[in-house]
Amino acid sequence: MMSAKNLLVELFVEELPPKALKKLGESFAATLAASLKSQGLADQSVVTSFASPRRLAVHVTAVADKAADKAVQQKLMPVAVALDASGNATPALLKKLAALGADASVVPTLKRQMDGKAEALFLDSVVPGATLAAGLQTALEAALAGLPIPKVMTYQLADGWDSVKFVRPAHKLIALHGADVVPISVLGLNAGRETQGHRFEAAKPVVSIRDADSYAEQMKTEGAVIASFAERRAEIVRQLNAAAAKENLKPIEDEALLDEVTALVERPNVLTCQFEKEFLDVPQECLILTMKANQKYFPLLDAAGKLTNKFLVVSNISPTDASAVIGGNERVVRPRLADAKFFFDQDRKKSLADRIPGLAKVVYHNKLGTQGERAQSVAAIASAIGERLDGETLAQQADQAALLSKADLLTDMVGEFPELQGTMGRYYALHDGLPVEIANAIEDHYKPKFAGDTLPRGQVGVCVALADKLETLVGMFWIGQLPTGDKDPFALRRHALGVIRLLIERDLPLSLEWLEGCAYHALEPRLTGHLDGGSRLEKLADFIYERLAGSLREQDYSALEVDAVVSLRPQRLGDIPKRLAAVRAFAALPEAASLAAANKRVGNILKKVSGGGTPTVDAALLKEPAEIALNAALAEVKPKADAAFDKGDYTASLQALAALKDPVDAFFDNVMVNAEDAALRANRLGLLAILHQAMNRVADLSKLSA
Repeated sequence: MMSAKNLLVELFVEELPPKALKKLGESFAATLAASLKSQGLADQSVVTSFASPRRLAVHVTAVADKAADKAVQQKLMPVAVALDASGNATPALLKKLAALGADASVVPTLKRQMDGKAEALFLDSVVPGATLAAGLQTALEAALAGLPIPKVMTYQLADGWDSVKFVRPAHKLIALHGADVVPISVLGLNAGRETQGHRFEAAKPVVSIRDADSYAEQMKTEGAVIASFAERRAEIVRQLNAAAAKENLKPIEDEALLDEVTALVERPNVLTCQFEKEFLDVPQECLILTMKANQKYFPLLDAAGKLTNKFLVVSNISPTDASAVIGGNERVVRPRLADAKFFFDQDRKKSLADRIPGLAKVVYHNKLGTQGERAQSVAAIASAIGERLDGETLAQQADQAALLSKADLLTDMVGEFPELQGTMGRYYALHDGLPVEIANAIEDHYKPKFAGDTLPRGQVGVCVALADKLETLVGMFWIGQLPTGDKDPFALRRHALGVIRLLIERDLPLSLEWLEGCAYHALEPRLTGHLDGGSRLEKLADFIYERLAGSLREQDYSALEVDAVVSLRPQRLGDIPKRLAAVRAFAALPEAASLAAANKRVGNILKKVSGGGTPTVDAALLKEPAEIALNAALAEVKPKADAAFDKGDYTASLQALAALKDPVDAFFDNVMVNAEDAALRANRLGLLAILHQAMNRVADLSKLSA
């Protein structure tokens, strides 16, 4: 009889890479449990993952010691091939049976069934279920093979001869089914019940796990280890908040740092440290970054979000007197902060404007020249955008901010911390006495940096941000550096979405075609020699509209609504929310479905007709009452719809079209468009062309037709 007990598997290793630990733990548990389930050993199980710096473990409830046997029916071959004229087994059948571990004695038990048009023989057999030892061996090997390991190590086993590959050297393996050891082996280790706890604070050097369910508690009491990643993380958050509250401060929020620190300690102990207040003269972004990136500390902020001279350390040891640990961390952070102060002081000795010539020595891209040339192009685009938006003053400010926008790349601080580009430019611009609008634009021109990021604060920042992104897009498309699959080394998708957000959310009165032309003219002197660029440049608008459609679909708009608006490729992206709202309101009208279907029909008819130009209708050639009525209705409705469109009232423009439903339906019911008389046919096609134009200014309504 099968018995179900809880299962524990732990692999005890040397310190695992902290940035990968969370994913390693989740993958180990999920893959091992999924393999057990697929083998019929763990059907209704609850899976708990454990991951600490020195262990990957998983607890699975209700694991059977043997999977149930399975009845299997296997097709052998057509009866005509399997049996001779006398009904005896042919050599082909006997060979097939032998391959399956059977012999001629099973021939009378074989079943005959129709298989398509021919009758075939089938063998019924029972496949014994996997034993836990065999199944767990398979599951553990699958779990290790599927780990998302950043880099594999090769190391020798204790015998001095054999070597294995794994993320870190493994030293012990536990496999307990209830209280029983499951005899499996991996990475040169045989399963047992022993592991090790905390390097320094375990109650005993070796922890012997009694049974699968006592693992977490024994690790905590005997091993001084919180084995669960989630539990350890929650404990760190609790201690961070408690320590900060004692100082009436709050720790900085950083999920990635929290995950990394959770992966560095086995039993967390949060301590409060401080540094000299004189370092607070350095921009807080620099101090916060050096403390987080280099030391894994949690800086403390006051109620206004301003950095204080206190910070929290998550220690892996809990001595009775923590002063030595606190003092050690304070000594370690001091040189880091001193470096930041030195960089800041040195950088301010030279103005941003004085650094601009140095950009001519920094290569941006071997086919697109230097950062100096790039700054000139961005300035030309930003200036043109500023002129278009608000005249000469904004154009001059945008030009100045754009020329200075990359100068901080040559500072020591940005050289040390590239993440601070733009941020340091703002501080240095203010130190140089530049207006706050210019300083903010230098920082903000990188925005939005990610989904949900804020947009630039002022108009100057908007001009430079747009210019910077357009310059990158046009340049990269021209030289053929297009994104492929999931590869996008120049972040062109992010730049395109940035352009879209700026144009829509700031409702800028700029056409996409004008912006692309503006960027192209600014870049033109740098684009010579890349003769294939022209055709690729045509793809840029497609690329932007594709990103736009994808972005809108992720919002509250249906695919039909988005397609109806974006397929017209409206040049002023700021209008798009109004167009979408108008389409949604139109679709709710009782006349919408009929008009959308008619619109689709009109479009299909006109596709077959060659010739462009402005469509016209000769009233004298209108013969049928239905075409006379449609022409009259259009004469009344089109001016109203056009007037509303020109005012930007897209909802009213589309609503006006509802009055065309009956005349359009009557036209298609009673009028033959393709009349034999050429003049009559041309006149009716002209009428339909005018109708088509009237109906498709806000959106392509045919897209709403199912």
